[in-house]
Amino acid sequence: MSNKQARPVQAERIPLKARKVSFAWEDTPLHWVPGDPFTTHTINVLHLLLPAGERWFVHVYKQALPLIKDERLREDVIGFIGQEAMHSQAHDEVLPHLREQGLDPTPYTAQVDWFFEKLLGDRTLPPGRVRRWWLLERIALIAAIEHYTAFLGDWVLNAAELDRRGADPTMLDLLRWHGAEEVEHRSVAFDLFVHVDGDYRRRVRTWALAFGALMFLWQRGARFFMEHDPTLVDGKASFREFYMSGRRGTLPATGALLKSIPRYLSRAYHPSQEGSTAQAVAYLASSPAALAAEKAEHDA
Repeated sequence: MSNKQARPVQAERIPLKARKVSFAWEDTPLHWVPGDPFTTHTINVLHLLLPAGERWFVHVYKQALPLIKDERLREDVIGFIGQEAMHSQAHDEVLPHLREQGLDPTPYTAQVDWFFEKLLGDRTLPPGRVRRWWLLERIALIAAIEHYTAFLGDWVLNAAELDRRGADPTMLDLLRWHGAEEVEHRSVAFDLFVHVDGDYRRRVRTWALAFGALMFLWQRGARFFMEHDPTLVDGKASFREFYMSGRRGTLPATGALLKSIPRYLSRAYHPSQEGSTAQAVAYLASSPAALAAEKAEHDA
């Protein structure tokens, strides 16, 4: 049963390229959203999840390349691999800064590494149908995860409340550069899944696994940061605080997150129908990190 009803918006497709950005963290405070450690640490979970997760994306997609029969899709996947590799590196470089501020994320990142490298990693499987099944499962999982990375990318590009509250500009640039590229390449994972399989039952099954795993890992990460923040006494993370932060606009609204579920599960879903490539490209044209990367590339 294939998902043949999806209708991509052709105008939303552009060539993808990796931007070799870099960020300086020495002036970024521990609570980079002033007076709001919960928002700070809830978003900080990205720095713990993404390096391992996006390395895993790259690893799986390199295995998927021989299955791609469409040259344009192959170009998109290669561009996606380059962008995801840079995302992993950029978020990984935040971790030493957190350690310097008294937050050692190693106990949590070890769990995340196990999840992606062991639970979802390569297995000793015989060549043929079983090995292909495991590859298709992981391709479908990435499509589901990318639905939420694009959702978060679209949110952070429009999260004006973070600016109003004086959030650290370097951290905002990292999040918005990354978010803009997630919106820019939001269709690639789903297009690859449809190209190699497209089975609707697999899409639903892997969505449930991806959504459950992301929620579990994210709440554990937020709790870890709040409990280990050296400036907090009895720091806690709660769903109520997440909900209230969404109401204030400093985190994604719970209602918007829930509404994203039936959109992905619709047979007519295609990622190009969500978010705005024009907005993403406009931000990348003004991002300090992206502009510096472009200048360095031009001068090289």
